[in-house]
Amino acid sequence: MANYFDDNDDLQYYFDKGIDWGPLVRATERDLAGGEAGAASLAETVDGYRQMAQMVGTFVAQDVAPAGLVVDREGIHLDKGEAVVPKRMQAIFDQIKALDLHWLCVPRELGGMNSPLLLYFINTELFARADVSITAHHSFHGGIALAMLIFSIREGSTEFDGATITKTRFQDAIEEVARGDAWGTMCITEPDAGSDMAALRTVGEQDEHGNWFVTGQKIFITSGHGKYHFVIARTEPATGHGADDPLAGLGGLSFFLVPAWHEDEHGRRHRTVTIDRIEEKLGHHGSCTTALTFDRSPAFLLGQRGEGFKYMLTLMNNARLGVGFESLGVCEAAYRMARDYAAQRPSMGKTIDRHEMVADMLDEMRTDIQAIRALAMYGGYHEELATKYELFASRIGGKGELETKQLERRAKQHKANARRVTPLLKYLAAEKAVEMARRNMQIHGGNGYMQEYGAEKLLRDALVMPVYEGTSQIQSLMAMKDALGAIMKAPQEFVKRLAQARWRSLSARDPLERRVAKLQHLALDAQQFLVRKTATDKFRSLSDKPLSQWRHAFLEDWNPKRDFAYAMLHAERLTRMLTDVAVCEILLEQSRKHPERADVLRRYLVRAEPRCRHLLDEIQTTGAELLAKLQDDRPAANAAE
Repeated sequence: MANYFDDNDDLQYYFDKGIDWGPLVRATERDLAGGEAGAASLAETVDGYRQMAQMVGTFVAQDVAPAGLVVDREGIHLDKGEAVVPKRMQAIFDQIKALDLHWLCVPRELGGMNSPLLLYFINTELFARADVSITAHHSFHGGIALAMLIFSIREGSTEFDGATITKTRFQDAIEEVARGDAWGTMCITEPDAGSDMAALRTVGEQDEHGNWFVTGQKIFITSGHGKYHFVIARTEPATGHGADDPLAGLGGLSFFLVPAWHEDEHGRRHRTVTIDRIEEKLGHHGSCTTALTFDRSPAFLLGQRGEGFKYMLTLMNNARLGVGFESLGVCEAAYRMARDYAAQRPSMGKTIDRHEMVADMLDEMRTDIQAIRALAMYGGYHEELATKYELFASRIGGKGELETKQLERRAKQHKANARRVTPLLKYLAAEKAVEMARRNMQIHGGNGYMQEYGAEKLLRDALVMPVYEGTSQIQSLMAMKDALGAIMKAPQEFVKRLAQARWRSLSARDPLERRVAKLQHLALDAQQFLVRKTATDKFRSLSDKPLSQWRHAFLEDWNPKRDFAYAMLHAERLTRMLTDVAVCEILLEQSRKHPERADVLRRYLVRAEPRCRHLLDEIQTTGAELLAKLQDDRPAANAAE
């Protein structure tokens, strides 16, 4: 009997060894005393998680995977203002509802299973291996229910008796979503505002009675036919321009929960948010992507006015981790489809998996999947602990000052770990999903271009991964900004890291540690070069200013668009290097604890080492001509900045 969990040795490694379940279980159980869970009790809890993953592994292999091609052909359409999903897809979600999967992470006090979010992410990979468009819709059920709870705790509208929830602001909505009777979504993108959050035009307004209303249009909204919408909107009118007015940018945004409809006593639906259209997409036909209009739609403010960007980041960080796990599932599907086809397709006296070029492609796919999963597990683990420790420290009572400070320190460290790898995971997993789906089609040859084999569908579905929840280029800018910003804030610490990497690359006893250190040194060299180049260009720009203004201009007067042009040009190359380093660091730590993981690290290093040498060479030698041309082609208004 097919099971997408049982047939995956690498995934089972994390259940057995790779995940330190103790802190995660205690945090999920809200064990504020931080006491060690008994070995038997912990093992029993983790075994329950394993049984859940095995159940999902069977369900997606036997029911979801066969439905994918049917759902892809039938798609979703709009009828009298409502989305109509294929019967096969509805049957899948009826099964999901019967299995109570939407309750997975909801606390027991609210009727849920109180499982870690990491288990939810692991299930996301399993679902995505079966069909990623069905997965995308599934993610907007339990995930939205948990988001409602987290936002309520954060704003202080959830009440506790010790660590036990007694009341929460959106309890009815949480239970409705967890039952599978409704779902939600997040509404960020607008026609003229994608990655540029400061350009958002949707507004939130309050009447004389204190009621809030949202007005505007949102586009490309995944599962936008749902009932509950998290919406970011401008509530503070701008009074100036740009840097002169903080409210003109991100500081004027607030966050709302907007129900899309209400029902009267006869069960008739009355919409306050209208579906303008359902997008016709290249792939993801089982995922309903909508354009929505909010016309003074009644809304509930989350947190305080002006906190919208902060609340949105909570959703986006988890969404990007989720896309990492989705992309991992796509990669797994592409690799296994290609491997199985190649093993039975004869050519020139042997099956094509024995031909050198195809064998190399398959080996790289297998290695990259293990690398992506290492990043995904690391990022998901640290993001969950950061969030839970933060909530413990700020909202859950019964703690002394010392314990609160300890929780805050833990949250800060886990948040730093998660922040570092989240853009790297989103970047690598999404790009590799496309690459592997493309390779899968190539290995299938002409058959891959035919619909009956499923390879072309997998490629169509994969192509959106580097685009949604922040493009690969946005992830690269985030990673570059954090890396170079850390150097500028603490240059002495950077010099120390550089020296340590150099020393370990020469003196470490473990040859794998030496190789990882050399890779670290290459990435640090790239960062050092970009900082020096940025600083040199900045000094040159001061030549027409009086010497008395140099200190202020160099230390404070920075224009990211102008002064970081060279770094922004090479941000994606730097991100690839940072990703290779992060993967190798995680795999090295695993190999120290579990020697069998050294093989994964060795296979990854074989490909990462020449790649990073080449990327460093590109960073140091290319781009000057293009930047000069862009500088010459700037409109006069921009040149005058």
